Amino acid sequence: MTFENPAREQIKEILSGSDVVAVVGLSDNPERVSYMVSEAMQAKGYTIIPVNPNAESILGQKSYATLAEIPVPVDIVNVFRRSEHTPPIAEEAVSIGAKTLWLQLGVSNDDAAKIAHDGGLTVIMDRCIKVEDSILLPGGKAKS
Repeated sequence: MTFENPAREQIKEILSGSDVVAVVGLSDNPERVSYMVSEAMQAKGYTIIPVNPNAESILGQKSYATLAEIPVPVDIVNVFRRSEHTPPIAEEAVSIGAKTLWLQLGVSNDDAAKIAHDGGLTVIMDRCIKVEDSILLPGGKAKS
């Protein structure tokens, strides 16, 4: 399988149709990119759910050790982990019924993409969710 990210129009539809973003590897350090990106997405109206076993809460939200512990449906699993750590995250994203696996800028793994794709998820790799959101939804998400 040769992986290609979805077309920009599809990415726009994913973002505008998503509310809950579970962020795997979200740091509680405001100097880290994962924190800054998630804070910006939260300000744009997304519900950010931190997935970090080493923090109790981040950005005012309870942090979970795993995706499986999250008690609400997740639209996007946004991953700030090194590429080699992503296949088990993809498996967990499939098991919780997430709609999209999003690997942040600089993160890509064909095995993770195949696991997620075969599990019915849309896969986006090596793209920054904040950048895409800013380009595709500059006025913010349309609230239903």
